[in-house]
Amino acid sequence: MDNSVKQKPHHSLIEHTGNKSLEEVNGSIEVPKNGSFWRRLFAFSGPGALVAVGYMDPGNWVTSIKGGAAYHYLLLSVILISSLIAMLLQYMAGKLGIVKQEDLAQATGNRTNKFGRYALWIMTELALIATDIAEVVGGAIALSLLFGWPLLVTVFLTAFDVVILLLLMKFGFRKIEAIVMTLILTILVVFVYLTILSRPDWMAIVGNYVPRPETLSMKSVGGLDNPITLTAGIIGATVMPHNLYLHSSISQTRKINHDDPAEVKDAIKLMTWDSNIQLTLAFFINSMLLIVGAALFFGHAAELDGFHQLYDALNNRNIAGAIASPILSTLFALALLASGQNSTITGTLTGEIIMEGFLHFRIPMWLRRVITRGIAITPVLVIAIMFGGNESQMDALIESTQVFLSIALPFSMAPLIYFTSSKKIMGDYANSAWVKWTGWVCFVALTIINIVLVYGMHLFW
Repeated sequence: MDNSVKQKPHHSLIEHTGNKSLEEVNGSIEVPKNGSFWRRLFAFSGPGALVAVGYMDPGNWVTSIKGGAAYHYLLLSVILISSLIAMLLQYMAGKLGIVKQEDLAQATGNRTNKFGRYALWIMTELALIATDIAEVVGGAIALSLLFGWPLLVTVFLTAFDVVILLLLMKFGFRKIEAIVMTLILTILVVFVYLTILSRPDWMAIVGNYVPRPETLSMKSVGGLDNPITLTAGIIGATVMPHNLYLHSSISQTRKINHDDPAEVKDAIKLMTWDSNIQLTLAFFINSMLLIVGAALFFGHAAELDGFHQLYDALNNRNIAGAIASPILSTLFALALLASGQNSTITGTLTGEIIMEGFLHFRIPMWLRRVITRGIAITPVLVIAIMFGGNESQMDALIESTQVFLSIALPFSMAPLIYFTSSKKIMGDYANSAWVKWTGWVCFVALTIINIVLVYGMHLFW
Protein backbone atom coordinates (compact mmCIF):
# COMPACT_ATOMS: atom_id res chain seq x y z
CA MET A 1 0.00 0.00 0.00
CA ASP A 2 1.46 3.37 -0.96
CA ASN A 3 2.30 6.16 1.43
CA SER A 4 -0.50 8.40 0.19
CA VAL A 5 -3.00 5.95 1.58
CA LYS A 6 -1.19 5.52 4.89
CA GLN A 7 -0.90 9.26 5.46
CA LYS A 8 -4.56 10.18 5.18
CA PRO A 9 -5.63 13.20 7.26
CA HIS A 10 -6.21 12.45 10.94
CA HIS A 11 -9.68 13.94 10.88
CA SER A 12 -10.96 11.07 8.70
CA LEU A 13 -12.95 8.54 10.75
CA ILE A 14 -12.29 5.68 8.33
CA GLU A 15 -8.74 4.84 7.32
CA HIS A 16 -7.40 2.16 5.04
CA THR A 17 -5.07 -0.20 6.89
CA GLY A 18 -1.56 -1.31 6.18
CA ASN A 19 -0.61 -4.97 5.99
CA LYS A 20 0.04 -5.52 9.69
CA SER A 21 -2.58 -6.70 12.15
CA LEU A 22 -2.96 -4.31 15.12
CA GLU A 23 -0.17 -2.31 13.52
CA GLU A 24 0.48 -0.09 16.55
CA VAL A 25 1.62 -3.09 18.66
CA ASN A 26 2.73 -5.53 15.95
CA GLY A 27 6.32 -6.67 16.62
CA SER A 28 6.57 -4.19 19.50
CA ILE A 29 7.81 -6.56 22.22
CA GLU A 30 11.47 -7.61 22.22
CA VAL A 31 12.31 -11.28 22.81
CA PRO A 32 15.74 -12.39 24.10
CA LYS A 33 17.62 -14.35 21.43
CA ASN A 34 19.60 -16.28 24.02
CA GLY A 35 18.96 -17.26 27.59
CA SER A 36 17.08 -20.08 29.25
CA PHE A 37 13.82 -21.56 28.00
CA TRP A 38 11.97 -20.03 30.95
CA ARG A 39 13.32 -16.55 30.25
CA ARG A 40 12.20 -16.73 26.63
CA LEU A 41 8.83 -18.20 27.65
CA PHE A 42 8.30 -15.29 30.04
CA ALA A 43 8.89 -12.87 27.15
CA PHE A 44 6.27 -14.73 25.10
CA SER A 45 3.78 -15.01 27.97
CA GLY A 46 0.81 -12.69 27.69
CA PRO A 47 -1.13 -13.38 24.49
CA GLY A 48 -2.26 -16.69 25.99
CA ALA A 49 -3.77 -14.82 28.94
CA LEU A 50 -5.73 -12.50 26.66
CA VAL A 51 -7.03 -15.54 24.81
CA ALA A 52 -7.83 -17.43 28.02
CA VAL A 53 -10.11 -14.72 29.40
CA GLY A 54 -12.57 -15.49 26.62
CA TYR A 55 -12.81 -18.99 28.05
CA MET A 56 -13.95 -17.76 31.46
CA ASP A 57 -16.27 -14.86 30.65
CA PRO A 58 -19.71 -14.39 32.30
CA GLY A 59 -21.27 -16.69 29.70
CA ASN A 60 -19.21 -19.58 31.10
CA TRP A 61 -20.47 -18.81 34.57
CA VAL A 62 -24.13 -19.23 33.69
CA THR A 63 -23.77 -22.40 31.64
CA SER A 64 -21.24 -24.14 33.89
CA ILE A 65 -22.84 -23.35 37.25
CA LYS A 66 -26.32 -24.20 35.97
CA GLY A 67 -24.93 -27.35 34.37
CA GLY A 68 -23.59 -28.46 37.74
CA ALA A 69 -26.76 -27.51 39.61
CA ALA A 70 -28.94 -29.37 37.12
CA TYR A 71 -26.92 -32.49 36.28
CA HIS A 72 -24.32 -32.71 39.05
CA TYR A 73 -20.86 -33.53 37.65
CA LEU A 74 -22.09 -35.06 34.36
CA LEU A 75 -20.96 -32.20 32.09
CA LEU A 76 -17.35 -32.06 33.34
CA SER A 77 -16.38 -34.19 30.35
CA VAL A 78 -17.76 -31.48 28.05
CA ILE A 79 -15.51 -28.89 29.72
CA LEU A 80 -12.50 -31.19 29.31
CA ILE A 81 -13.17 -31.93 25.63
CA SER A 82 -13.94 -28.25 24.92
CA SER A 83 -10.66 -27.22 26.55
CA LEU A 84 -8.65 -29.73 24.49
CA ILE A 85 -10.34 -28.51 21.29
CA ALA A 86 -9.56 -24.95 22.35
CA MET A 87 -5.86 -25.78 22.80
CA LEU A 88 -5.75 -27.33 19.32
CA LEU A 89 -7.51 -24.41 17.62
CA GLN A 90 -5.54 -21.72 19.44
CA TYR A 91 -2.31 -23.46 18.45
CA MET A 92 -3.43 -23.25 14.83
CA ALA A 93 -4.47 -19.60 15.19
CA GLY A 94 -1.23 -18.51 16.85
CA LYS A 95 0.85 -20.42 14.29
CA LEU A 96 -1.03 -18.78 11.40
CA GLY A 97 -0.17 -15.34 12.78
CA ILE A 98 3.50 -16.10 13.36
CA VAL A 99 4.16 -17.90 10.05
CA LYS A 100 2.06 -15.88 7.62
CA GLN A 101 2.09 -12.59 9.56
CA GLU A 102 -1.66 -12.45 8.91
CA ASP A 103 -4.51 -12.76 11.36
CA LEU A 104 -7.38 -15.13 10.56
CA ALA A 105 -9.59 -12.29 9.30
CA GLN A 106 -6.88 -11.12 6.91
CA ALA A 107 -6.16 -14.67 5.74
CA THR A 108 -9.86 -15.28 5.11
CA GLY A 109 -10.48 -11.91 3.47
CA ASN A 110 -7.48 -12.33 1.18
CA ARG A 111 -8.48 -15.82 0.02
CA THR A 112 -12.26 -15.71 -0.44
CA ASN A 113 -14.52 -13.96 -2.91
CA LYS A 114 -16.49 -10.87 -1.99
CA PHE A 115 -19.65 -12.76 -1.01
CA GLY A 116 -17.78 -15.20 1.21
CA ARG A 117 -15.77 -12.41 2.83
CA TYR A 118 -18.85 -10.38 3.75
CA ALA A 119 -20.86 -13.42 4.85
CA LEU A 120 -18.10 -14.56 7.21
CA TRP A 121 -17.61 -11.01 8.47
CA ILE A 122 -21.31 -10.73 9.35
CA MET A 123 -21.27 -14.08 11.17
CA THR A 124 -18.12 -13.08 13.07
CA GLU A 125 -19.58 -9.69 14.01
CA LEU A 126 -22.74 -11.38 15.31
CA ALA A 127 -20.61 -13.75 17.39
CA LEU A 128 -18.68 -10.78 18.79
CA ILE A 129 -21.93 -8.99 19.67
CA ALA A 130 -23.19 -12.16 21.37
CA THR A 131 -19.98 -12.23 23.41
CA ASP A 132 -20.39 -8.55 24.26
CA ILE A 133 -23.95 -9.11 25.47
CA ALA A 134 -22.65 -11.62 28.02
CA GLU A 135 -20.04 -9.08 29.16
CA VAL A 136 -22.66 -6.33 29.51
CA VAL A 137 -24.99 -8.53 31.54
CA GLY A 138 -22.22 -9.98 33.73
CA GLY A 139 -20.63 -6.61 34.46
CA ALA A 140 -23.98 -4.88 35.06
CA ILE A 141 -25.22 -7.56 37.46
CA ALA A 142 -21.86 -7.60 39.32
CA LEU A 143 -22.06 -3.82 39.88
CA SER A 144 -25.68 -4.15 40.95
CA LEU A 145 -24.82 -6.89 43.46
CA LEU A 146 -21.80 -5.07 44.91
CA PHE A 147 -23.31 -1.59 45.23
CA GLY A 148 -27.05 -2.17 45.19
CA TRP A 149 -27.56 0.06 42.15
CA PRO A 150 -30.57 -0.53 39.85
CA LEU A 151 -29.80 -2.82 36.94
CA LEU A 152 -30.83 -0.21 34.38
CA VAL A 153 -28.19 2.15 35.80
CA THR A 154 -25.41 -0.45 35.81
CA VAL A 155 -26.20 -1.49 32.23
CA PHE A 156 -25.55 2.10 31.16
CA LEU A 157 -22.36 2.21 33.24
CA THR A 158 -20.90 -0.72 31.31
CA ALA A 159 -20.90 1.52 28.23
CA PHE A 160 -18.09 3.59 29.75
CA ASP A 161 -15.60 0.73 29.93
CA VAL A 162 -14.27 2.00 26.61
CA VAL A 163 -12.58 4.78 28.61
CA ILE A 164 -10.75 2.17 30.71
CA LEU A 165 -9.46 0.38 27.63
CA LEU A 166 -8.31 3.57 25.91
CA LEU A 167 -6.35 4.52 29.04
CA LEU A 168 -4.79 1.06 29.26
CA MET A 169 -3.66 1.17 25.62
CA LYS A 170 -1.57 4.24 26.41
CA PHE A 171 0.50 2.24 28.91
CA GLY A 172 1.60 -0.32 26.31
CA PHE A 173 0.52 -3.82 25.36
CA ARG A 174 2.69 -5.53 27.97
CA LYS A 175 0.88 -3.64 30.73
CA ILE A 176 -2.49 -4.81 29.40
CA GLU A 177 -1.25 -8.40 29.49
CA ALA A 178 -0.10 -7.97 33.10
CA ILE A 179 -3.46 -6.53 34.18
CA VAL A 180 -5.35 -9.36 32.48
CA MET A 181 -3.12 -11.97 34.16
CA THR A 182 -3.77 -10.34 37.55
CA LEU A 183 -7.53 -10.50 37.01
CA ILE A 184 -7.30 -14.16 35.94
CA LEU A 185 -5.37 -15.01 39.12
CA THR A 186 -8.03 -13.16 41.14
CA ILE A 187 -10.77 -15.32 39.63
CA LEU A 188 -8.67 -18.46 40.14
CA VAL A 189 -8.03 -17.74 43.83
CA VAL A 190 -11.72 -17.00 44.51
CA PHE A 191 -12.89 -20.26 42.96
CA VAL A 192 -10.17 -22.39 44.53
CA TYR A 193 -11.42 -21.05 47.84
CA LEU A 194 -15.08 -21.70 46.97
CA THR A 195 -14.30 -25.19 45.71
CA ILE A 196 -12.39 -26.18 48.85
CA LEU A 197 -15.18 -24.88 51.07
CA SER A 198 -17.88 -26.67 49.08
CA ARG A 199 -16.30 -30.09 49.83
CA PRO A 200 -17.16 -31.77 46.50
CA ASP A 201 -17.13 -35.52 45.80
CA TRP A 202 -13.66 -35.85 44.28
CA MET A 203 -14.18 -39.44 43.08
CA ALA A 204 -17.34 -38.42 41.23
CA ILE A 205 -15.46 -35.49 39.71
CA VAL A 206 -12.69 -37.73 38.32
CA GLY A 207 -15.22 -40.26 37.00
CA ASN A 208 -17.26 -37.66 35.15
CA TYR A 209 -14.32 -36.39 33.12
CA VAL A 210 -14.93 -39.56 31.08
CA PRO A 211 -17.50 -38.73 28.33
CA ARG A 212 -20.96 -40.27 28.66
CA PRO A 213 -23.81 -40.51 26.11
CA GLU A 214 -26.11 -38.70 28.55
CA THR A 215 -24.34 -35.41 27.80
CA LEU A 216 -26.10 -35.39 24.41
CA SER A 217 -29.54 -36.28 25.77
CA MET A 218 -32.47 -34.14 24.67
CA LYS A 219 -34.53 -35.11 27.72
CA SER A 220 -34.82 -32.40 30.34
CA VAL A 221 -35.36 -32.97 34.06
CA GLY A 222 -37.90 -30.95 36.02
CA GLY A 223 -38.31 -28.32 33.33
CA LEU A 224 -34.57 -27.53 33.28
CA ASP A 225 -32.50 -27.11 30.12
CA ASN A 226 -31.73 -30.51 28.60
CA PRO A 227 -28.12 -31.75 28.63
CA ILE A 228 -27.48 -31.17 24.91
CA THR A 229 -28.51 -27.52 25.23
CA LEU A 230 -26.11 -27.05 28.14
CA THR A 231 -23.45 -29.03 26.25
CA ALA A 232 -23.75 -26.66 23.29
CA GLY A 233 -23.78 -23.70 25.68
CA ILE A 234 -20.60 -24.89 27.41
CA ILE A 235 -18.87 -25.46 24.05
CA GLY A 236 -19.96 -22.02 22.84
CA ALA A 237 -18.85 -20.42 26.09
CA THR A 238 -15.54 -22.29 26.16
CA VAL A 239 -14.36 -22.32 22.53
CA MET A 240 -15.08 -18.70 21.59
CA PRO A 241 -15.02 -17.90 17.83
CA HIS A 242 -13.56 -14.43 18.34
CA ASN A 243 -10.54 -15.86 20.19
CA LEU A 244 -9.29 -17.49 16.99
CA TYR A 245 -9.09 -14.07 15.33
CA LEU A 246 -7.60 -12.47 18.43
CA HIS A 247 -4.82 -15.02 18.92
CA SER A 248 -3.78 -15.00 15.27
CA SER A 249 -3.24 -11.25 15.65
CA ILE A 250 -1.64 -10.83 19.08
CA SER A 251 0.77 -13.74 18.47
CA GLN A 252 2.45 -11.19 16.17
CA THR A 253 3.20 -8.72 18.97
CA ARG A 254 6.58 -10.39 19.59
CA LYS A 255 9.52 -9.23 17.51
CA ILE A 256 11.07 -12.16 15.65
CA ASN A 257 13.18 -12.64 12.54
CA HIS A 258 10.91 -14.34 10.03
CA ASP A 259 13.86 -15.05 7.72
CA ASP A 260 15.32 -17.43 10.31
CA PRO A 261 13.38 -20.78 10.30
CA ALA A 262 14.87 -21.77 13.66
CA GLU A 263 13.60 -18.56 15.27
CA VAL A 264 10.14 -19.01 13.74
CA LYS A 265 9.94 -22.60 15.03
CA ASP A 266 11.05 -21.45 18.48
CA ALA A 267 8.39 -18.71 18.43
CA ILE A 268 5.69 -21.28 17.56
CA LYS A 269 6.87 -23.54 20.40
CA LEU A 270 6.87 -20.72 22.96
CA MET A 271 3.48 -19.44 21.75
CA THR A 272 2.06 -22.94 22.17
CA TRP A 273 3.44 -23.26 25.70
CA ASP A 274 2.02 -19.85 26.66
CA SER A 275 -1.38 -20.66 25.17
CA ASN A 276 -1.66 -24.12 26.71
CA ILE A 277 -0.58 -22.98 30.18
CA GLN A 278 -3.19 -20.22 30.21
CA LEU A 279 -5.91 -22.44 28.74
CA THR A 280 -5.13 -25.04 31.41
CA LEU A 281 -5.85 -22.37 34.02
CA ALA A 282 -9.09 -21.58 32.19
CA PHE A 283 -9.96 -25.30 32.22
CA PHE A 284 -9.50 -25.46 36.01
CA ILE A 285 -11.60 -22.33 36.51
CA ASN A 286 -14.42 -23.64 34.30
CA SER A 287 -14.28 -26.99 36.06
CA MET A 288 -14.51 -25.26 39.43
CA LEU A 289 -17.51 -23.24 38.25
CA LEU A 290 -19.36 -26.47 37.49
CA ILE A 291 -18.04 -28.22 40.61
CA VAL A 292 -19.25 -25.40 42.86
CA GLY A 293 -22.61 -25.50 41.10
CA ALA A 294 -22.84 -29.26 41.64
CA ALA A 295 -21.51 -29.37 45.21
CA LEU A 296 -23.54 -26.46 46.57
CA PHE A 297 -26.61 -26.15 44.39
CA PHE A 298 -27.46 -29.62 43.03
CA GLY A 299 -31.15 -30.13 43.67
CA HIS A 300 -31.75 -26.36 43.75
CA ALA A 301 -31.30 -25.67 40.03
CA ALA A 302 -34.89 -24.48 39.63
CA GLU A 303 -34.26 -21.83 42.30
CA LEU A 304 -31.15 -20.46 40.59
CA ASP A 305 -32.54 -18.40 37.75
CA GLY A 306 -29.54 -16.10 37.54
CA PHE A 307 -26.50 -14.45 39.07
CA HIS A 308 -28.58 -12.68 41.70
CA GLN A 309 -29.97 -15.98 42.95
CA LEU A 310 -26.46 -17.47 42.98
CA TYR A 311 -25.23 -14.47 44.96
CA ASP A 312 -28.06 -14.87 47.46
CA ALA A 313 -27.58 -18.64 47.64
CA LEU A 314 -23.96 -18.21 48.75
CA ASN A 315 -25.31 -16.27 51.72
CA ASN A 316 -28.16 -18.72 52.42
CA ARG A 317 -27.46 -21.58 54.85
CA ASN A 318 -30.53 -23.47 53.61
CA ILE A 319 -28.85 -23.85 50.22
CA ALA A 320 -25.10 -23.42 50.61
CA GLY A 321 -25.00 -24.98 54.06
CA ALA A 322 -22.66 -24.00 56.86
CA ILE A 323 -20.18 -22.24 54.57
CA ALA A 324 -22.74 -19.58 53.53
CA SER A 325 -21.57 -16.06 54.33
CA PRO A 326 -21.63 -12.48 52.99
CA ILE A 327 -17.90 -12.79 52.31
CA LEU A 328 -18.45 -15.66 49.86
CA SER A 329 -21.18 -13.83 47.98
CA THR A 330 -19.06 -10.67 47.78
CA LEU A 331 -16.07 -12.64 46.45
CA PHE A 332 -18.36 -14.19 43.86
CA ALA A 333 -19.52 -10.73 42.67
CA LEU A 334 -15.95 -9.39 42.56
CA ALA A 335 -14.78 -12.35 40.47
CA LEU A 336 -17.75 -11.84 38.14
CA LEU A 337 -16.82 -8.18 37.69
CA ALA A 338 -13.18 -9.13 36.97
CA SER A 339 -14.38 -11.66 34.41
CA GLY A 340 -16.54 -9.10 32.61
CA GLN A 341 -13.80 -6.46 32.48
CA ASN A 342 -11.25 -8.95 31.20
CA SER A 343 -13.51 -9.98 28.35
CA THR A 344 -14.23 -6.34 27.52
CA ILE A 345 -10.53 -5.72 26.82
CA THR A 346 -10.16 -8.66 24.45
CA GLY A 347 -13.53 -8.08 22.77
CA THR A 348 -12.56 -4.54 21.80
CA LEU A 349 -9.25 -5.64 20.32
CA THR A 350 -10.99 -8.40 18.35
CA GLY A 351 -13.51 -5.95 16.95
CA GLU A 352 -10.70 -3.92 15.44
CA ILE A 353 -8.99 -7.05 14.07
CA ILE A 354 -12.01 -8.43 12.23
CA MET A 355 -13.03 -5.07 10.77
CA GLU A 356 -9.52 -4.42 9.44
CA GLY A 357 -9.06 -7.98 8.19
CA PHE A 358 -12.38 -8.53 6.46
CA LEU A 359 -13.23 -5.01 5.26
CA HIS A 360 -9.71 -3.57 4.85
CA PHE A 361 -10.40 -0.40 6.77
CA ARG A 362 -10.34 0.74 10.33
CA ILE A 363 -12.12 3.25 12.50
CA PRO A 364 -10.84 4.74 15.77
CA MET A 365 -11.00 2.30 18.66
CA TRP A 366 -13.31 4.55 20.69
CA LEU A 367 -15.83 4.72 17.85
CA ARG A 368 -15.60 0.99 17.23
CA ARG A 369 -16.23 0.34 20.92
CA VAL A 370 -19.18 2.74 21.06
CA ILE A 371 -20.81 1.03 18.08
CA THR A 372 -20.23 -2.53 19.32
CA ARG A 373 -21.24 -1.80 22.90
CA GLY A 374 -24.26 0.20 21.71
CA ILE A 375 -25.50 -2.77 19.67
CA ALA A 376 -24.93 -5.14 22.60
CA ILE A 377 -26.61 -2.88 25.15
CA THR A 378 -29.79 -2.48 23.10
CA PRO A 379 -31.31 -5.96 23.65
CA VAL A 380 -30.17 -5.91 27.28
CA LEU A 381 -31.91 -2.59 27.88
CA VAL A 382 -35.06 -3.77 26.09
CA ILE A 383 -35.27 -6.86 28.32
CA ALA A 384 -34.41 -4.84 31.43
CA ILE A 385 -37.21 -2.37 30.69
CA MET A 386 -39.77 -5.02 29.65
CA PHE A 387 -39.16 -7.22 32.67
CA GLY A 388 -38.32 -4.55 35.22
CA GLY A 389 -34.69 -5.55 35.65
CA ASN A 390 -35.46 -9.24 36.21
CA GLU A 391 -32.05 -10.94 36.33
CA SER A 392 -33.49 -14.32 35.32
CA GLN A 393 -34.39 -12.89 31.93
CA MET A 394 -30.85 -11.53 31.64
CA ASP A 395 -29.38 -14.94 32.33
CA ALA A 396 -31.69 -16.51 29.75
CA LEU A 397 -30.28 -13.98 27.29
CA ILE A 398 -26.72 -15.01 28.19
CA GLU A 399 -27.55 -18.70 27.69
CA SER A 400 -29.01 -17.93 24.26
CA THR A 401 -25.85 -16.07 23.24
CA GLN A 402 -23.67 -19.02 24.28
CA VAL A 403 -25.73 -21.44 22.19
CA PHE A 404 -25.43 -19.02 19.24
CA LEU A 405 -21.65 -18.94 19.72
CA SER A 406 -21.61 -22.73 19.45
CA ILE A 407 -23.53 -22.47 16.16
CA ALA A 408 -21.18 -19.73 14.88
CA LEU A 409 -17.95 -21.54 15.83
CA PRO A 410 -17.70 -23.88 12.79
CA PHE A 411 -17.72 -20.83 10.49
CA SER A 412 -14.42 -19.76 12.08
CA MET A 413 -13.02 -23.26 12.52
CA ALA A 414 -13.29 -24.32 8.88
CA PRO A 415 -11.09 -21.61 7.34
CA LEU A 416 -8.58 -21.86 10.20
CA ILE A 417 -8.14 -25.62 9.79
CA TYR A 418 -8.00 -25.32 6.01
CA PHE A 419 -5.41 -22.52 5.95
CA THR A 420 -3.09 -24.04 8.55
CA SER A 421 -3.29 -27.52 6.93
CA SER A 422 -2.41 -26.24 3.45
CA LYS A 423 1.17 -26.85 2.32
CA LYS A 424 0.67 -24.15 -0.31
CA ILE A 425 -0.15 -21.54 2.34
CA MET A 426 1.95 -22.69 5.32
CA GLY A 427 4.80 -24.55 3.62
CA ASP A 428 6.83 -26.61 6.08
CA TYR A 429 4.73 -25.26 8.96
CA ALA A 430 1.49 -26.88 7.75
CA ASN A 431 -0.39 -29.03 10.28
CA SER A 432 0.73 -32.61 10.64
CA ALA A 433 -1.76 -35.26 9.49
CA TRP A 434 -3.02 -36.04 13.01
CA VAL A 435 -3.55 -32.35 13.86
CA LYS A 436 -5.34 -31.76 10.56
CA TRP A 437 -7.73 -34.70 10.87
CA THR A 438 -8.35 -34.15 14.57
CA GLY A 439 -9.37 -30.62 13.69
CA TRP A 440 -11.78 -31.77 10.98
CA VAL A 441 -13.27 -34.46 13.23
CA CYS A 442 -13.96 -31.77 15.87
CA PHE A 443 -15.50 -29.56 13.18
CA VAL A 444 -17.84 -32.34 11.98
CA ALA A 445 -18.79 -33.38 15.53
CA LEU A 446 -19.63 -29.82 16.57
CA THR A 447 -21.62 -29.25 13.38
CA ILE A 448 -23.68 -32.39 14.05
CA ILE A 449 -24.34 -31.29 17.64
CA ASN A 450 -25.50 -27.90 16.36
CA ILE A 451 -27.81 -29.48 13.78
CA VAL A 452 -29.35 -31.73 16.43
CA LEU A 453 -29.70 -28.77 18.77
CA VAL A 454 -31.37 -26.54 16.18
CA TYR A 455 -33.70 -29.36 15.16
CA GLY A 456 -34.60 -30.00 18.79
CA MET A 457 -35.37 -26.32 19.35
CA HIS A 458 -37.69 -26.35 16.32
CA LEU A 459 -36.16 -23.10 15.07
CA PHE A 460 -37.50 -23.63 11.58
CA TRP A 461 -41.04 -24.70 12.47
